[in-house]
Amino acid sequence: MSLNAEKQRIKDEIIAIHGSWDESWQSILELRSGFLAAYAKFAAVPWKKNHLDAKTRELIYLAVDAAATHMHTPGVRQHIRAALAHGATPAEIMEVIELTSTLGIHAMNIGVPLLVEVLEEAGLRDGPEPLTEYQEELKARFTMNRGYWHSFWDEMLELDPEIFEAYTDFSSVPWETGTLEPKVKEFIYVAFDAAATHLYVKGWKLHMKNAIGYGATKEELLEVMEIASVMGMQAATAAFPILAEELARAGSTAGAGSAPEPVR
Repeated sequence: MSLNAEKQRIKDEIIAIHGSWDESWQSILELRSGFLAAYAKFAAVPWKKNHLDAKTRELIYLAVDAAATHMHTPGVRQHIRAALAHGATPAEIMEVIELTSTLGIHAMNIGVPLLVEVLEEAGLRDGPEPLTEYQEELKARFTMNRGYWHSFWDEMLELDPEIFEAYTDFSSVPWETGTLEPKVKEFIYVAFDAAATHLYVKGWKLHMKNAIGYGATKEELLEVMEIASVMGMQAATAAFPILAEELARAGSTAGAGSAPEPVR
């Protein structure tokens, strides 16, 4: 199907941002070109500011889409391909995936303090126990490997040192073997904590603080969050192709380009 000049302009903008075009974008373009034009303006913001390089932006998109709270496989493939095109190495991409794979520990970060509240309310706990030598060693190892300590680890270390030790080893792999600079590693954590499917506020704040400690600017952190902010468009990239198919199945596209009739 040939496109008029305005639709071609919108298509070109999407390709300039995301480096690809598929039937999902085509469906939106055909059914709601004005909506796609508004998205293009929204998604283009971090690409116009350029506080982060193109490779880093693609790695941030990858973290958002690969996170266990989202798992948007088409986006994972798209952003791996784009990251490679912008010079990312296989090792860097694997490192982003390793960093993103730590998200599951938030079950403990959130759950253990809740358990402590329940134990205290039931009269089964009246305060923290002193750390053993083993636990102190674990705390020191985590701090050395990860470069920080935060109070939200305290109760996990106290109540479940076995899982804390295993997590320390697991989460340290990209810090011990990876090549991304620490600031970028922290951007990855910020990205999946800030994603609409997660919104883990404590981790989000911590990793912004850590990133600033590694030299990040407020402009860079804003750009990370701008990238995470556009994930909502995946409602449209998933649903518009289905709408187009169902309209075709119903044998009519009448009214597809206008607002639906109000319910009476």
